[in-house]
Amino acid sequence: MKSVLLPGLLLSVMLGTGACTSAPATVPITPATPVPTTAMSASAAATSVYDFTLNDINGQPVSLGQYRGKKLLLVNTASECGYTPQYKELEELSRQYSGQITVLGFPANNFGGQEPGSDAQIASFCEKNFGVTFPLFSKISVAGPDAAPLYQYLGSKAQNGATDEKPNWNFCKYLIDETGHVVAFYPSKVNPLSEELLSAIRK
Repeated sequence: MKSVLLPGLLLSVMLGTGACTSAPATVPITPATPVPTTAMSASAAATSVYDFTLNDINGQPVSLGQYRGKKLLLVNTASECGYTPQYKELEELSRQYSGQITVLGFPANNFGGQEPGSDAQIASFCEKNFGVTFPLFSKISVAGPDAAPLYQYLGSKAQNGATDEKPNWNFCKYLIDETGHVVAFYPSKVNPLSEELLSAIRK
């Protein structure tokens, strides 16, 4: 049996992927596979973000332990979201406060399907449109049962000791202190250059 996608439905789907509202959309997260036991064990055994290694946007493994001694801002990013212009502020933050904080971007397609591209497409988009120079990582899941071990740790107070807040949309932010521990969670609406965030970085 052949399935046919009607032109009107195709147009509706195409138009829907570029939309982003300031409030989380009711888009169910349906993982393709359960989280492997080893992934859950990795997050449960972690004592700081320094215990995690992830592939960068070019597919090379990077230990977060290499960022010891500076604050980190971990952000789940997307290329087709209303908050996507925050890439500009994140880059400005990275440049202005390079001695105090390192911004790390984690592209994710969890919310509204707004990060559909490949790692290569994401890297090209960020450089061309926002001149991004801060580290970007390979696309991962940041929410739901298939969340990457790092984000399981970030969203569990039992593990990180600070917060149970989990990303509920694109461009949520976790502030990490100089010892690799979670300090605070900031939702999408908090601008990277807001005084709320800058004051916490200056502490």
